[in-house]
Amino acid sequence: MQLHLSCGALGIQASQREAIDLAAANGFDAVDADGKYLNTLDRSALADLAGTMHEKKIVWAMAGLPVEFRRDETVFSTGMAQFPAYSKGLQRAGVGKVTTYVLPRSDTLTYLANFKLHATRLREIAGVLGDSEIRFGIEYVAPKTLWTTGRYPFVHTMAEMRELIAEINRPNVGMVLDSWHWYHAGDTAADIAALPASAVVSVDLNDAPLGIPKDQMMDNHRELPAATGVIDIHAFLGALESIGFHGPVRAEPFNEAVRKMPPAQAAAAAAAALRKALVGA
Repeated sequence: MQLHLSCGALGIQASQREAIDLAAANGFDAVDADGKYLNTLDRSALADLAGTMHEKKIVWAMAGLPVEFRRDETVFSTGMAQFPAYSKGLQRAGVGKVTTYVLPRSDTLTYLANFKLHATRLREIAGVLGDSEIRFGIEYVAPKTLWTTGRYPFVHTMAEMRELIAEINRPNVGMVLDSWHWYHAGDTAADIAALPASAVVSVDLNDAPLGIPKDQMMDNHRELPAATGVIDIHAFLGALESIGFHGPVRAEPFNEAVRKMPPAQAAAAAAAALRKALVGA
């Protein structure tokens, strides 16, 4: 598996080149791609950046999705009008993955109505990405403190996400698997072991805080991987290893103490936590 530095997930403010330097200095294999920045570069600048990454032995993990698919049709259509150019820009830069997440609730749409809307819009997004030979990873969000805060719950388990991906029905679509959401959904290592490796686009690793009942945990209060042992990280990673997943794995703790660290210290802490977790996988 690839050690992936995601500066945004650690609260690090860094330019694309600063992120690449931080990744190389701390033994990471991959780094987030700033799609908007990459789309401003001409071929010469892209070639120069690619040379730097090759020299530092860093590859792209993924880019974010700029299209807002959760709001009204006008906002979605406006985003989609600009999306093919963005996608082709990623392809020119050598970025092979784009990821996003699905909110687990709605105040206005029932589960079925929301399911149909997501399947239609995410299918359209996946089609554009497929035209640029880019994989599309979608993450489910599982804490009870999130999916119970809207009138209508939506996708918040692996099984539900698999149903949504099946309905989208595009070959380049898979899941972002997050140990935090896997834990909160009550998913198991057997659920992961039942997946083909191609079903997993990328992986996020976190641990949960001590002394707080699961149903009361807040999504933005997590711990670095293998910090507390509340989440069975070794079972999670062992199942991924068993299906042959070799993609990017990042720490995404949303942790205030980590966010307050200087960038170099936060990157080093994330690298150490990831290595600790992966040793027992």
